[in-house]
Amino acid sequence: MFSVELYGRVRHACHVEGLSQREAARRFGIHRNTVRKMLAFSVPPGYRRTKPPLRPKLDAVTTIIDALLEADRTAPPKQRHTAKRIHERLRAEHGFAGGYTIVKDYVHERRARTREVFVPLAHPPGHAQVDFGEAVAVIEGVRQKIHFFCLDLPHSDAGFAKAYPAERTEAFLDGHNAAFAFLGGVPQSILYDNTALAVARILGDGTRQRTRSFAELQSHYLFRDRFGRPGKGNDKGLSASLTSRRGIGRSPMVEGLVGYARRNFLVPIPAVASFAELNAHLEQRCLERLDHRLRGHAESIGERLMRDLAALQARPAMPYEACERKAARVSALSLVRYDRNDYSVPTAYGHRAVLVKGSVEEVVIACGAEIIARHPRSYAREDFVFDPLHYLALLEEKVGALDQAAPLQGWALPEAFTTLRRLLEARMGKPGKREYVQVLRLIETFRLEDIHAAVREALRLGAIGFDAVKHLVLCRIERRPPKLDLTAYPYLPRVTVATTSAKAYMTLLGGTAA
Repeated sequence: MFSVELYGRVRHACHVEGLSQREAARRFGIHRNTVRKMLAFSVPPGYRRTKPPLRPKLDAVTTIIDALLEADRTAPPKQRHTAKRIHERLRAEHGFAGGYTIVKDYVHERRARTREVFVPLAHPPGHAQVDFGEAVAVIEGVRQKIHFFCLDLPHSDAGFAKAYPAERTEAFLDGHNAAFAFLGGVPQSILYDNTALAVARILGDGTRQRTRSFAELQSHYLFRDRFGRPGKGNDKGLSASLTSRRGIGRSPMVEGLVGYARRNFLVPIPAVASFAELNAHLEQRCLERLDHRLRGHAESIGERLMRDLAALQARPAMPYEACERKAARVSALSLVRYDRNDYSVPTAYGHRAVLVKGSVEEVVIACGAEIIARHPRSYAREDFVFDPLHYLALLEEKVGALDQAAPLQGWALPEAFTTLRRLLEARMGKPGKREYVQVLRLIETFRLEDIHAAVREALRLGAIGFDAVKHLVLCRIERRPPKLDLTAYPYLPRVTVATTSAKAYMTLLGGTAA
């Protein structure tokens, strides 16, 4: 191949100096056909085939390869043919004698021709995109998977992230509440993938049936929803809006913020005391990022965010109640099952129909219009979450179960309660257990610290009984001195005061005179 420099010299000699092609060939020692080619092209055009190369072995099986690749389009991504597997099948099923390399090259070229391309999109202010991501964090010393909600404003590339123990309906709803509070407004529209948290079903014509909770959220905040194409999951086919140029992204989804937050906000793996601390860290990083200026933009993210904020809708006076609601029934053990865990309710509600409200941090159980139980949310499996107070009324009747009652196991009461029970049982036997349960039932009404103080005072006075403890609690709350009727406690030491007589008085006077 001749150099570009020679091309220039030959072209100058012919076009500028007026040399003929024959004279130029003689001067530069090249063939006239080469001169003709140099005059036709300003730079060496390279080798050009006049017809495709012959591939007799491969051409015989290209239709088979095409059929396999077409069938792969509907197969799960992890169960599609590799070039190696196609070569193996061609040899085993079709007697193919060619090498692996020509099959590999054809498969690569064929897939490149069918790979999806995207239209650049412009993002006007005031519109958002939402997605969930996964990462790892150390919470209270435990290394665990976390799920983080991301809302991105693609016009400005500003975003918000919040972490949760699980990707559930209540986290999805709470994430919107938190993001709208962070922004101070509600986007005009939000784009989603086809998450089951928002879409209950996709009909044949592409119409989405919203889940009840998502429809309620949308009605409360009055934003429009938009959805990506079916089949695009959380990590497939989503855009990198954070690296978009002038508000233009490859595909309208928020994977860019998910990946950016994972790489920049959660590296190194955070070790925190609680999810509240982790979310404070994420929010601070989102705020710090507003000072960044992305490639292709003259303004920082924060400066472009001003246009987004101006286009947001006003928030309602109250946030949406971010919880999942499910009907349930109380079991014979006074337990209600929600999300694979069992939560206790007062035994008076056994076998009743109830409504469970599961939020990110707690589970609330209601019967009719009355809230009958509140518990911290458990994200374990087959866990039992008890409130010992729920079972005390039943234990007062069945005191024989007191020592084996599972709800009372691990109940951390002050040591004075153990001492009180021991003295009650020593004095009264089995009825002493019942009086001890009655003392515990005071916790249903009064503060534990008041009852603890009353128990300690009763032990100091030796007034070992439920009535004495209750009286001391009421006196403490009402700020009046106790007036215990000690006749009910014959074992207490007694003080006898004799009637004053004149003789004794005179004796006292006489002793004084002496």
